[in-house]
Amino acid sequence: MRNHLLAIAAIAAAIGAPAAAQAQSTVGIAGPGAVVGGGAVGIAVNQRPAFREYIVRERVPNYTIPDRVVVGAVLPESGVTFYDVPQSFGETPYRYTVVNGETVLVEPRTRRIVQVID
Repeated sequence: MRNHLLAIAAIAAAIGAPAAAQAQSTVGIAGPGAVVGGGAVGIAVNQRPAFREYIVRERVPNYTIPDRVVVGAVLPESGVTFYDVPQSFGETPYRYTVVNGETVLVEPRTRRIVQVID
C-alpha cells in the first residue's frame, strides 16, 4: 500500500511540475521599475547605480514633458533623443533617455517607456 501511495505521489508531482514552471513565467502588471517584454533585458537592479553614474558622466540632456514618467507612457515623436545602452550593462533592444529628471528605457519603435531606472 505504501509503495502504491508513493507511486501516486510521484506521478502527481511529475504532472504538476510543468504547470508550476509555467506559472513562474506568467506576466503580470508592470509597475515602476519593471522590465517588460518577451524576455528582453533591461537594466538589472545590481547595475542601476553604475548606470546612473554613466548617465551623469555622459551628461545626457534632460527632456521635459508635461506627462508623468511611468512605465507604459509614450514619449513624444519629436524633441526627445534616444541613446544606445552600452554593452557593459547587458544586451537590450531598448534605448535610454532622461525625461523629467528620470532615466528611462524606451522601446525605440513605439517610444513606450519600458523601465524607469530608480
